[in-house]
Formats: sequence, C-alpha cells, structure tokens
Amino acid sequence: KMNFTEDKVTINNPADITVILGYFVIVIGVGIWSMFRTNRGTVGGYFLAGRTMVWWPVGASLFASNIGSGHFVGLAGTGAASGIAVGGFEWNALFIVLLLGWLFVPVYLTAGVITMPQYLKKRFGGTRISLYLSVISLFLYIFTKISVDMFAGAVFIQQALGWNIYIAVIALLAITALYTVTGGLAALMYTDTVQTFIIIAGAFVLMGFSFKEVGGYSALIEKYGLALPSPSMRESQDAQHYNITPVCYTPREDAFHLLRDPVTGDLPWPGVLFGIAIIGCWYWCSDQVIVQRCLAARSLTHVKAGCILCGYLKLLPMFLMVLPGMISRVLYPDEVGCVVPDVCKIVCGTEVGCSNIAYPKLVVSVMPNGLRGLMLAVMLAALMSSLASIFNSSSTLFTIDIWTRIRPQARDRELMIVGRVWVLCIVAISICWIPVVQAAQSGQLFDYIQSVSSYLAPPIAAVFFLAIFVKRVNEPGAFWGLMGGLLMGLCRMGPEFYFGTGSCLFPSKCPKLICGVHYLYFAVLLFFCTGILVLLVSYSTPAIDDMHLHRLVFSLRHSKEDRTDLDWEEEEGGRKARREAEEKNKAMCVEDKTTNEEKSAIVHLISWFCGLSGSQAPEPTEEEVAQASRQLPDISEDPVWKHLVNANALIMMAVAVYFWGFYA
Repeated sequence: KMNFTEDKVTINNPADITVILGYFVIVIGVGIWSMFRTNRGTVGGYFLAGRTMVWWPVGASLFASNIGSGHFVGLAGTGAASGIAVGGFEWNALFIVLLLGWLFVPVYLTAGVITMPQYLKKRFGGTRISLYLSVISLFLYIFTKISVDMFAGAVFIQQALGWNIYIAVIALLAITALYTVTGGLAALMYTDTVQTFIIIAGAFVLMGFSFKEVGGYSALIEKYGLALPSPSMRESQDAQHYNITPVCYTPREDAFHLLRDPVTGDLPWPGVLFGIAIIGCWYWCSDQVIVQRCLAARSLTHVKAGCILCGYLKLLPMFLMVLPGMISRVLYPDEVGCVVPDVCKIVCGTEVGCSNIAYPKLVVSVMPNGLRGLMLAVMLAALMSSLASIFNSSSTLFTIDIWTRIRPQARDRELMIVGRVWVLCIVAISICWIPVVQAAQSGQLFDYIQSVSSYLAPPIAAVFFLAIFVKRVNEPGAFWGLMGGLLMGLCRMGPEFYFGTGSCLFPSKCPKLICGVHYLYFAVLLFFCTGILVLLVSYSTPAIDDMHLHRLVFSLRHSKEDRTDLDWEEEEGGRKARREAEEKNKAMCVEDKTTNEEKSAIVHLISWFCGLSGSQAPEPTEEEVAQASRQLPDISEDPVWKHLVNANALIMMAVAVYFWGFYA
C-alpha cells in the first residue's frame, strides 16, 4: 500500500501567517469604514444600501456573491474528473446576466420591491405564492449554497492547516456573521469589491505557477489524457478485489470539448445550452442574493453596466479554476485521480473519489511561502463573500416576507433585530447539515449543487418568466404551476437521494426510468411542464384587471397610470397595526422617561454597533404613503450612456460566442 499519511504541507511559516492576518485586518477595516459611511438604521439602508451604489461595486459584488469556495473546489474537481465541459455553467451566465439587466430589473424597479416574494405578492395578490417562494428559497440557500460553501472552505482549511473540519467552519462563520450582522448590504458590497480583487489576483498567480509546473497549455492537452494512477495502484490487491475496469480511471477522450454527445456525454450539449440556461434564469434573474445587488444600484444604467462587468468576470473561472483542476490531475494522478475506495478514504476521507481536493492540493504543493497564505486568504475571501451575501439576503427574506406576516405591527427597529438573530439561526442549522454534505458529495461537489437546483428551481424560473412577460397569467395559475412543478421535482429528487447517484465502481440501483434522464434534460422538461400548467390554469380562470398590473409586467413598465395593488388591504392593515403600536409606545415612553435616562452605556454601544442607535424614524402618515405611491420609480436613462451600455453588451456577447465556438 502506498503511504499517503506522510507529512502534509501545512501553513505554519511566518510569511503565510502574516499575509492571512493582513487580509483579515483589511476586510474588517473596510467593513468598519462602510459602517460609518452608510445608514444602517433603516430597512432600506440595511437591506438595500440606500440605493446609492454605482456600477463597479454592483458588478464586483454580483461576481463575488456568485463565486464561493464551492466554485473553487467544485469547478476544479469536476474539471479534474471530466474536463472543461463544466465551464459551460460559467459561460452561460454571460447571456443570462444581460436578461437580468435589460428585461427583469426594470420591472422589479418599477414595481418598487425589496424582495422577490414581495414582487410575486404585488403581481398576483394573495399570500400563498410569496410564502412558498420565501420558504423554498431559504431551503435552497441552506442545503445547496451555505452548507456546500462551508464544506468546501473546510476541505481547504483541512488540507492547508490540518485543522478539524468543525473547528475550521465555526471560526469562519464567526467572522462572517460578525461583519454581516453589523454592516448591512453596503458593508457587504464594499467588502465584496475588495474580495473580488483578492480572489482574481490570487487565482491568476496560482494559474501561472500551475501552468509553469505542467509545461504550458499544449503540454496540458497532451498530458491530461495520460494522467492515469500509477500501475502499482491500478494493479494492487485492493484494485483487483473491486474489479476496477480502465474506464473508471482513464480521462475522457472529449475532455477538451465544451459541447458533448447528446446521449453518451456526461454533460450532453442540449442540456448544456438549454438546461443550464433555465437554472441560470432562476439563479441570475429571480434569486434574492443576485437581484438585491442590482436593486441597490443608483440607476438602471448602473445596473446594466454592473451586469456587463459581471459577465466579463464570469469568463475567468474556466481559466482560473477548471484548467488548474485538470493540471492538478496531471501532477497528482494517484491522489486526485484515485479509484481504489480504501486508498481514497486515506487520501481525502471519502470513498467515492478525491477530485474535490484538486484545487487545495495545488495550492499547498505548488505555491511558495507567503503566496500560499495569499491563496488561503483568497479561498476565505470567496467563502466569506458568498456566505455573507446569502446571510444578508436570507435575513431580508425572512424579515420582510415571513416575520412581517407573523407580526404585522413590527416596526423598523424590531425588523433589524429579527434579521440579525435569524442570521445566527441559519448558521446553527448549516453547521448541523455539514455531515450530510460530507457523505452525499458523491465525488463531485458541483454536480450535487446543480442537480438539487435542477429539481427545485425550474418551476420558479417558469413562474417569474411568465409573470413578467405574460399579462394573462394569474394567481391560481402561478400557484398550481409551482405546486405541480414541486411535485415533479420531488418525484425525481427523492429516489436519487435514496439510491444515491452511484459511481463508476458501484452503479446506482435507481430505476432507469426515473434516474436515466440526465438532470439537465430533466430541468428543461420540468420548466416546460410547469409553464404549460401555469398557462392552462390561468386561461381557464378570470384574468387580472390592467389597473392592478401597471408597472408590474414588462409591457406596462413605462405606464404612468395609478396602480391599485392587489395586496393593498393587507399593507393597510399592517400600517394600521404599526400606528396603534406607536401610540401605545408613546404613552409608555412618557412613563418610562425617568428610567430611560439611566440606560447603561453598554446598551447604547450595542445599539450603535447594530446600527440601531438614535431615535426611530416615525411611521409615515396615510397622506405620506399615498404621496409616496404616486411618486413613480425612475427607470429613464441618459441616451448617450444608454447607447454606450447597449454597445458594450453586444461586444460582450460577441466575445462570449467566440469563446463558445473556440472550445465547442
């Protein structure tokens, strides 16, 4: 048996430790600076950065929220296992972010909403759709994004520092929760911008070192096909015991093709072009984390420019993560490409395969002192920026869509506190879920994320798409479409989780009829079935009157007429309850004035820290509310900048088409 338990390279030299500490000082410094600069005491200030962001933090923040440590570990791992096709997930986004900026955001802005469930509530009325969306979004955050990112970060820290996975995760979470809870969205968007620079710079340096190590791009193309585990591994007693065939450890012949055979390919090309576009449509155009960044922008032109910047940045992961993953397999075929379950268990702690360690292995082996610390900081940056974004967005969802339903009279101050406490709850749930990800990551982390999304997200994408572009769609149609889609998705997801996805050595026992359809094909099927169901139910039930739809659908986005919101009665009830609570408070305040003056300095300090200090802004009167609703959101653009941004979008699409064509 080969000895894999020999000393791992751990980060324990002064140069690396100094770099890591320096990084934390910078991030916390930027967080504190933005705390002083921005208003965090109102819901708009905390959750939407006061709508003052210009295009470059918007674009950088979109990219940083999207690229987590799950990306580094997952993309590099799938690249190591099967080649460049996984890059299609990244390059599809170049077209989808343009849909976000040009078609979706104008409608969200004119609707005047903070969260996505809020939009559906205005568009369809009723409460069941928005409640369902809030719950399923929180579910997807915890089980696909937060736990996967934390697991990936922990794999990295385990490889680099040799810490226990749980100690690593808890330390990471403590720091992230600290700056999310204190700073609100503005702090996040500024720290995200710093993180984006660090992520890209560090990943470029590692890419340079790994290409140097392998001998350049042409050498990678030549050597990848020959990256087999050593003969002693393939012919060991263990290997014979499992009866391992060459198919299991030989790299794919189509490793350098982006578009692969529609039947035998691991990522078939129709699925890559259409299936990924549908999951992307859900993720980029209707997901709270992403849309919230666009809603914080100063104007529509800044949103569009931010989307273009994000699109250009999304070209990079193929070169910064997928190709280095493949290089890692060439350099360490025994570890990264291991096939014998007993050996894999020793190398990386799981029997299914060790492709997930491709990127961390490269960092700790190829980088010199000091730069290793920088790369660990990069991984922490990626992990913390995506986690912090999800924490902020899920606390927005919970506070504004679920808590205000439980307590309609809640005022700003209470909402701010609830939002912050909810972050701590999510952290606890996610830590408990890590062992499940550890067991379920069937070799490739990225596949776990994408397959869960493929079973749950297409119905949401279909409903948003139809809500914005088809006026005739109504509440019963959207609700039953979501329910039917959820049922179909669970019928596929249940058996797959029960039987497992299987591996080359141990094929899954899941019936071919259910699990035989590739998850990307299933996403396309689910999207169209949901769409048809929504339209059938909508056309057989009464339509929504135009007076309820002004500025809520794409065709009426420029309408200047008064809109009667379908949820106005409920809003009115909430405002009334808040006014009554305020009257009560005023009466109590008069009695409490004497005790209030003795309030301790500690309470003041805590209030300031959470952005809750100072007097609460009074609840608006009915006249002010009426006046505010008559003030139409402005989505007009300066013609010169508008044409400039449009021209840039065309250039970016041309660049995208070139890259797709070159690697197809």
